[in-house]
Amino acid sequence: MKTLTIAAGFAAIATVAVAQTPVLTIYTYDSFVSEWGPGPVIETAFEAECGCDLRFVSVGDGAEILSRLRLEGPRTEADIAIGLDGNLTAAARETGIFAPTGADLPALDLPIGWEDDTFVPYDWGYFAFVYDKTRLATPPASFDELAASDLKILIQDPRSSTPGLGLLLWVKAVYGDEAEAAWTALNRRVVTATKGWSEAYGMFLEGEADMVLSYTTSPAYHIIAEDDDSKAAAIFDEGHYMQIEVAAKLATTDQPELADRFLAFLLSGEIQAAIATTNWMYPAVMPEGGLPEGFGAALDPAKALVYLGEEARTKRDEALAEWLAASSR
Repeated sequence: MKTLTIAAGFAAIATVAVAQTPVLTIYTYDSFVSEWGPGPVIETAFEAECGCDLRFVSVGDGAEILSRLRLEGPRTEADIAIGLDGNLTAAARETGIFAPTGADLPALDLPIGWEDDTFVPYDWGYFAFVYDKTRLATPPASFDELAASDLKILIQDPRSSTPGLGLLLWVKAVYGDEAEAAWTALNRRVVTATKGWSEAYGMFLEGEADMVLSYTTSPAYHIIAEDDDSKAAAIFDEGHYMQIEVAAKLATTDQPELADRFLAFLLSGEIQAAIATTNWMYPAVMPEGGLPEGFGAALDPAKALVYLGEEARTKRDEALAEWLAASSR
């Protein structure tokens, strides 16, 4: 009987310990939590020092995160969202579902200034069309050349994908009021607009198109992880649109201090170095050792294009309407 009582006591203590382990739930996009993405590395490293349970929930692609959080409202289980970008921050702020961070964050190494106490950049890059050098010897050097070619391209749906939305704003930045006409021409090259980046890039690797909308840094993955230099990013004369990916805590989180601690951890040297070689983007805070060899193949365009804040939201609405109109013909 005494043995049973002691055993029952230990079981009760263990149950209480499990119940008291704080849980931090993070909504993010598919590739972030893939086995080759940064999610597993971040989870292992943060849990080793936080005494918590870090849970990633894959919500499709970046734009879908905001849509789901809007739908769930105050009922959401999310404490943090990772994967919105500078094109969505104004719309995200307007929902009132995000809260300013109380974390002490390091100085950022971004190519533009960033003043925001809610949305924390963790990486950035330039959109580009990636191609296989063994199949395409001379890539187009502009949108006009791409539209005039007979190439097949894969893009992502701007209503669900942040790269897809980035492409719309890229075209808008280049063509202005003529963007709808530009889309009428470009759509002749589009095989399909997938829901997210992972699906489109996978189709490209399977040979289903000549080019895919991705990033100038995408070839670095193939060089570093696969020792394969056959992939390259086509550099356009008009410049390339910049994406800044951000993380933010939810106003409804029941773990605000832990959420702030995680946001600061996301910008630590260890994790920023891992971001470079798992998310294949430029880190928001340059690691002490710099970027690994192989990123040199990720060419920086001479001209960076970007909209931010309210301007991004205004241009996004215009660009989406133009794309839909051109696509319905």
